[in-house]
Amino acid sequence: MLLYIIAYDIPVDKRRKKISDLLEGYGRRVQYSVFECVLTAPKYTELKKRLKKQVVISEDSIRFYPLSSHTLEKIEVWGGLPVSQLPGSVIV
Repeated sequence: MLLYIIAYDIPVDKRRKKISDLLEGYGRRVQYSVFECVLTAPKYTELKKRLKKQVVISEDSIRFYPLSSHTLEKIEVWGGLPVSQLPGSVIV
């Protein structure tokens, strides 16, 4: 499993709502248009496939940032929710 940061910019309200609802089924919202999702490789593939059906590439933008365990140790959070944890991981 990896932690993915997924950020989007969707200008159409109806489409943005569908995409945010979809992402809420895979992770948690940490900012208005940013989600943290702890996903297996098959779940990540499934999510991208489902998102691809909703996104209009000429208008929308979605970015996927996979984070390694090494990177997780260096994340700083100022306010808001703590970083999502990978199962079995400990961040000190």
